[in-house]
Amino acid sequence: MKQPIITLYLAITFIGGLSVNGCKTPDQKVNDAQIQVDNAKENLENAETKAVVAEMKAANAEEWKIFKNESEAKIKTNEIRISELKSKIKRSGYPMDDFNAKRVDTLEMQNKMLQTKVDNYSKKMTDWETFKKDFNHDLEGLGKALKEFTVKHNN
Repeated sequence: MKQPIITLYLAITFIGGLSVNGCKTPDQKVNDAQIQVDNAKENLENAETKAVVAEMKAANAEEWKIFKNESEAKIKTNEIRISELKSKIKRSGYPMDDFNAKRVDTLEMQNKMLQTKVDNYSKKMTDWETFKKDFNHDLEGLGKALKEFTVKHNN
């Protein structure tokens, strides 16, 4: 007889506990609803942020494509200038030809390194602004060196 009373007591306690937990005050319901609204707003903000980031990546991809094409065109122009310089050095007969040939070889190496930078950057695509600034600086420096080399030795 003790066992059914204990079972009945546990069942009543369990049911009572469920009913107390199931009944929330209006303030608790409002609080729960506010939490759900806050969570929904946060999820929406995260989705909007992801959309903006995706849009920026697409813009960066387009910007990268333009930058890469322009850079490769400049590198190709440098290659032509270097070839012209090499042929002028071979034909010139100046006593400084060996020295000038080494300088042109150095400029050619720098041009190849710039092409490698472009090729390698397209694989990792990190720190765009720094890359673009440094690359343009190096490319302009090489172009200036080629121009000055040509001017110095055309006189």
